[in-house]
Amino acid sequence: MHDTLLQHLKTFFGYSSYRPGQLEVMDAALSGRDSFVLMPTGGGKSLCYQLPALVLPQVTVVVSPLMSLMKDQVDTLKTNGIAAEFINSSLSREDIQAIYQKLRQRELKLLYVAPERLLQPQFLDRMAELGVSLFAIDEAHCISQWGHDFRPDYMALALLKERFPQVPLMALTATADAATRHDIVQQLGLHQHHEYVGSFDRPNIRYMVQEKFRPLEQLVSYLKQQDGQSGVVYCNSRRKVDELASQLQERGFVSAAYHAGMDSDSRNRVQEAFQRDDVQVIVATVAFGMGINKSNIRFVVHYELSRTIEAYYQETGRAGRDGVAAEALMLFDPADIGRIHHWIDQEENEQRARVARQRFSAMASFAEAQTCRRLVLLNYFGEAQQTPCGNCDICLSPPKQFDGTELAQKALSCVYRVGQRFGMGHVIEVLRGSNSQKVQQYGHHQLSTWGLGQEYSHDFWLSILRQLVHFGFLQQDITQHAALKLQPAARPVLRGEQPLQLAVPRLHATSSKDKRRPQNYDKALFARLKRLRKKLAEQEDIAPFMVFSDATLIDICQRLPDSEQSLLQVSGVGLTKLGRYGDAFLQEISDYLATEPAPGKLMS
Repeated sequence: MHDTLLQHLKTFFGYSSYRPGQLEVMDAALSGRDSFVLMPTGGGKSLCYQLPALVLPQVTVVVSPLMSLMKDQVDTLKTNGIAAEFINSSLSREDIQAIYQKLRQRELKLLYVAPERLLQPQFLDRMAELGVSLFAIDEAHCISQWGHDFRPDYMALALLKERFPQVPLMALTATADAATRHDIVQQLGLHQHHEYVGSFDRPNIRYMVQEKFRPLEQLVSYLKQQDGQSGVVYCNSRRKVDELASQLQERGFVSAAYHAGMDSDSRNRVQEAFQRDDVQVIVATVAFGMGINKSNIRFVVHYELSRTIEAYYQETGRAGRDGVAAEALMLFDPADIGRIHHWIDQEENEQRARVARQRFSAMASFAEAQTCRRLVLLNYFGEAQQTPCGNCDICLSPPKQFDGTELAQKALSCVYRVGQRFGMGHVIEVLRGSNSQKVQQYGHHQLSTWGLGQEYSHDFWLSILRQLVHFGFLQQDITQHAALKLQPAARPVLRGEQPLQLAVPRLHATSSKDKRRPQNYDKALFARLKRLRKKLAEQEDIAPFMVFSDATLIDICQRLPDSEQSLLQVSGVGLTKLGRYGDAFLQEISDYLATEPAPGKLMS
């Protein structure tokens, strides 16, 4: 079976090896076990069910939340030579009947549906009659009350285990902290399941935060550096989206707006133009989210502060899905913190408001961080790391450091003394020797740590505690009102066995210097191949990245294949695409090398 899977991997997807975790997840599905899969955007989640679907006897049903996402995924699969369809309200009754006929004749390998469609009694009856080999629940964080994009329709998916007890279920997500992961497993009724939690790290993405001064001019300056590459600019309101898209158009950028206030036809036209590289920049609200399957987005800008780290991580994950260098820039105005807190306070459901406040507090900490941005993200998701990444604004333009061992010991000891049951505000009050009613009520004015840090301000201690969270020494428990919990990594610091360098707290973030990594491929050839890719895509009425990704084009530029066999060695080139596009790309390379005085010269 493994040999067959590997053969299909190369033939249909163009890859010669698996990414971490993929084969174990596939083995679980093929042996009939349920599974929970957490992999970052662009980490290869879809392959975990798409490849097994090729060898399973009956159809694999994929639950997907958005019609646009279904269409993109099905179009991509068909381009790879895989029999796939979707059923949703965009299809006619005749189209749907034709798909059912394909299912009866075992001609389909994958069928994409929305949860609302899947849970219709007549649809479940039809699937029971025709047979299902595997259910894959994409964007599974939507099922959890702790998930950042909770959707009530997803909760009813627990019915699948009751209706199809023998059919394995695979839940997949790119964004879920520990509480959300546990809730997904409980809600779906997964038992004795295989669990794979991959790294949240996206090393190809450079995370940057710039303090807002003149945001429009900052954005325009940044976009001018992107050389016409595809990117997304996120705003928090429809009004700001419309205004900013218009301002960028006036400055000569091929941009378009996208938000839920537009009619569906307009949104579809904008997304289609972006997918096909006819629009460079999409200015959007979070409505432009899960439906994006475009692999060659090179940058994501947050024009305003996100409301959760989960949303920020997922939105920045739209960039660099092909593994090529990408950037995530956030323009940060500290005043946004107060504005978003005010917005959260309008929520009538107090439990939802409490969770929103806790999640936003973590996002604000990220924006104000003086430690490596990537460490903040990884440790927030429980992936304990202490080594800075070297590819974010903090690492490229680091703040001043000092020996913070003693201060860290005081803070960590205080968290321990208050029983690991209180949040940052209360711990700071104890450290600063406050005589507040709450401190008196719990007797914390009698603790040995009371007043140990009274010479420092509240904001100073807030920075110190945030840094300890960012380094993975403390964690905020969202299920217990963001109470600070000591982590195993804190023990050596508390015992004095590990010195600790912390950042000197500062009010204003500094902009990182532009340090672009040299790219060892021929830019002129890459540009020609991109033009060819777009031409072929227009002929087939598909998005250019569905022909070949940027990563594949770069690999072609580096290898300079001169035969079908050598082109087949390129990552992302399988037999299906070789037959469809191979001759055109080989001819383009040959023409280029025949006219260039220095063929294959590396550019930087």
